[in-house]
Amino acid sequence: MKSLYRKYRPVRLDEVVGQEQVTTPISKAIQAGKVNHAYLFVGPRGCGKTSVARILAHEVNGFPYQIEDDYVDIIEIDGASNRGIDNIRELREKVAIAPTAGKYKVYIIDEVHMLTKEAFNALLKTLEEPPEHVIFIMATTDAYKVPVTITSRAQTYTFKLADAGTMHAHLKGICDKEGIKITDEALAVVVKRGGGSFRDSLSLLDQISTLSSEEITKELVISAMGLPSDVKITTLLEAYIQRDVVKITTELKDLLSSGIKAETLAEEMITAIIDTPKPELMPLLAKLPEVKAPYAEARLLVALCDLADTFSRGLVSSERHTLGSRENRPSGEPLGAVRNIRSSSTNLKMREKASAESLDDTPSRDVATSAAISQSDGSQFSWEEFFGNVMRLNDGIAGQLKLVDHDVSNGTLNIYPKRKITQTILGRDNNRKILVEAAHGLKVVVHEVGDNPNREKDTLISKMSAIMGGEVQNDGGENPF
Repeated sequence: MKSLYRKYRPVRLDEVVGQEQVTTPISKAIQAGKVNHAYLFVGPRGCGKTSVARILAHEVNGFPYQIEDDYVDIIEIDGASNRGIDNIRELREKVAIAPTAGKYKVYIIDEVHMLTKEAFNALLKTLEEPPEHVIFIMATTDAYKVPVTITSRAQTYTFKLADAGTMHAHLKGICDKEGIKITDEALAVVVKRGGGSFRDSLSLLDQISTLSSEEITKELVISAMGLPSDVKITTLLEAYIQRDVVKITTELKDLLSSGIKAETLAEEMITAIIDTPKPELMPLLAKLPEVKAPYAEARLLVALCDLADTFSRGLVSSERHTLGSRENRPSGEPLGAVRNIRSSSTNLKMREKASAESLDDTPSRDVATSAAISQSDGSQFSWEEFFGNVMRLNDGIAGQLKLVDHDVSNGTLNIYPKRKITQTILGRDNNRKILVEAAHGLKVVVHEVGDNPNREKDTLISKMSAIMGGEVQNDGGENPF
């Protein structure tokens, strides 16, 4: 039994669907007897380049075209497999031999862009002075890889992917002929996944044609193809806009656990964003094409969570003790805004304290570096101010503070490194002195990795690890490099 793609492959130019910009001028040229010696067909895969090349080769010779036929005067060459200069030299030697049965000897070179530079140079000599009985039809998906010396000696025709309306009507007609009962919504899924490629779309239709003896529904098609529902994609995109990392990780875990590939999710989100573009989704759109093997799941997680940006702006409350819980901020208020408000409040307290000290005529102090953390019990401690102090003293040490948790109790700043190398660096005597100096009035203790009693069990990193199969973080050991 033939596949639908082979069964419904066009055998005449007037049967080619959606490529009128190519078939119409070629048909008129054949009727007028104005056949060129070289053609270059350019376009995406599966849009009909090879089919039209074969039809053209038969029609210029007056041969009836059947898919299984084999004419000695029509020679097909795979450019990817016969790309060397020796292959083209052999071709040049045979070009001089006259056709056996037809008027023209036609060479169809598929994936012509795969030829080597030397092979192109050898082919060029034939194209410059071709025998009258020879026609070259070259096809490529990457026209920019074909030397201009070749393209300038050929008539170039550009193929395009079919629009959704054209493809839907084409597939609907085939379903009617084959007796395939399918809803318009289900067929729309096939059209969407086919991406405008006739070959891909017909292959997908062939795949789902036996899903049900009754009517094939959208739900059946989505399940059979391993696709996420539109609702799931919308939920992920909305979670990204809202910066709801917990929601993202939960939804992503469910989708990946159901067997849907990360690459498929990325493709579906790209399509959804392009269909309904929003400015806030543009950063995600820029990253989604990078979701591919190896580590496709990890790439997708990073793209959705935008972790570097998220953490730096304090958008994940579970990782920032100074931001407080979600319940403590006004409904709909971004975490970043809360951080800015609290920062401003702290700075105001610092300025008020500085003014009071000035009025009391007490010795002046560097208010910008100490006022917010000078209380012996740590009640006004600000991690941001402490971090800024360390940054001014040693930016390298400040960089390590990005990899720690902390809390303040009984006048002690407790620092909990997440990696062994961070604990080693911060625990060195000279570096501890910097931390103590920046903490003005507080005792500083650098704990061992894993000693944090306040660290939540179900943190974002734990959720990420669960999604990725329960991997554990490599602490690097004493010599992580």
